[in-house]
Amino acid sequence: MIPNTYPIETKAPDITPYRQGNTGVDYVTTLDSGRAGPHVLVVAVTHGNEICGAITLDFLLRDNVQPTRGKLTLAFSNHAAYHNFDPDNPNDSRQVEEDINRVWDEDDLNGDRDTPDIRRARELRPIVEQADFMLDIHSMFFPIAPLIIAGPTHRSREMARDIGFPADVISDCGHKQGRRMRDYGAFADPDSSKTAILVECGQHWAAACASVSTETTVRFLQQLDVVDADWAKAQLPAEPPAPQKFIKVTEAVTIKTEQFKFVEPYQGFEIIAKSGTVIAHDGDEPVVTPYDDCVLVMPTHRLFAGRSAVRLGHYTEPPTR
Repeated sequence: MIPNTYPIETKAPDITPYRQGNTGVDYVTTLDSGRAGPHVLVVAVTHGNEICGAITLDFLLRDNVQPTRGKLTLAFSNHAAYHNFDPDNPNDSRQVEEDINRVWDEDDLNGDRDTPDIRRARELRPIVEQADFMLDIHSMFFPIAPLIIAGPTHRSREMARDIGFPADVISDCGHKQGRRMRDYGAFADPDSSKTAILVECGQHWAAACASVSTETTVRFLQQLDVVDADWAKAQLPAEPPAPQKFIKVTEAVTIKTEQFKFVEPYQGFEIIAKSGTVIAHDGDEPVVTPYDDCVLVMPTHRLFAGRSAVRLGHYTEPPTR
């Protein structure tokens, strides 16, 4: 059990009314405008303790949002993990047995491994394959600023720029531990037009996290021009979002031993001025920054061998229009 040091400021909504859906896959609903347009997918609770996305999808469904063109699919991903959420032990429901967001390569999906999480990924695979655009909603353990994690493709960074929110945009190539849903199939193909982004909305259970989740989703749908413009405007703050900053991740630090320890309680976005600065020890091996002004991106509190401990990057210019 991982101790929780942050208050639970939000309430996990009851999603059982959405179990049947209309797609033949539990907890997945597709809304069809009957008009030509893209198939847009919004995914929540990829991790069961990240409830902000469930709040957003619950709002969209209760508000009876309808696409003005194309199709809009709303999916509660790891619903089994979500239903294990316990406010007294809120970190323990991230997954049932394994991280559903590390199994999206063909070897895993077509292999023999059998856990509730990978079975659910296999159920969701045809839904993900149908989508032209996808937003995967997440949150974080530490209370750091919200951020978009764009894929390695130029079009993913362009989408993050065009949405314009949140202010920080990370571009990375994923984890050695396994492929994320954001990078499944055509989403990672540089020759495809299909585009996916992932948003980290802030600390898991902070009240502001749910607001960021909903605002990001509305801006995503607005940018794709698939919802009523007046409805979208009514959901958004009157003031424009803050200017964006882009970070390119150059590498991830993968934990080698069970004795990994950071030298400071890093929470993310720290800028380490000098290359060669020791930021952690992995057993007897020092972990050092590879260049000046290195940005620490999303250090984890789950320090287990094989996981990404932190990603290392630097600030870069946004993609040109």
